[in-house]
Amino acid sequence: MNFLTVFEHGDAILITVFLSLILMSILTWYLILVRGAQTWQLRRANRALEGRLWNAPDWGQAEQCLQHSRSQFANLTRAGLAALKQYQSQAGRALGQACGVDEFLTRAIRKALAQENARQEAGLTVLASIGSTAPFIGLFGTVWGIYHALVNIGHAGQMSIGAVAGPIGEALVATAAGLAAAIPAVLAYNALTRAQRVMSQELDYFAHDLHAQLLTQSGDGHGVR
Repeated sequence: MNFLTVFEHGDAILITVFLSLILMSILTWYLILVRGAQTWQLRRANRALEGRLWNAPDWGQAEQCLQHSRSQFANLTRAGLAALKQYQSQAGRALGQACGVDEFLTRAIRKALAQENARQEAGLTVLASIGSTAPFIGLFGTVWGIYHALVNIGHAGQMSIGAVAGPIGEALVATAAGLAAAIPAVLAYNALTRAQRVMSQELDYFAHDLHAQLLTQSGDGHGVR
């Protein structure tokens, strides 16, 4: 059966169903490619920066490593350093006396950590929505097509395999199209969710190390260690 016959002979609702499923499929594969590439690049950048950062002899050298890095670890480090400098600049004033440096750094790093995790979740809701709704949209298209095939039989007053095979076959394609859109979305959602969970744990470990290092820096002002 030629897939284009659905658009040639189907009504507006059936065509809308197929166009919706095609759009869902395109969006799914776009997110798979973009988010997959972004995740791979971020994890690679995180590992590279972590090695350079902790091997730096002092914070001056460490800050140079952050200049052109777009890694999540770099964003956390920038937020932590900015918070430490802000706290030190406000020492002796109301802001500096409001809480200790430990709590001030914790709040700043926690906020940056939440922002990085939120960025990593972008697109996951779309994949989950497509994975859960596409099969039902396809099933609706199938039911609608079969309904119209049966109505045509009633109007014709007689039934023949040749008369209903084409319309029902076209309607059943909607179910296959729904599954074709849903299955990659579900698999991609599971894979990206697992990758996001692993990266979130790595960020959490790094945030603890960063917090400890910044506390050391605020106390004696010597180097990274």
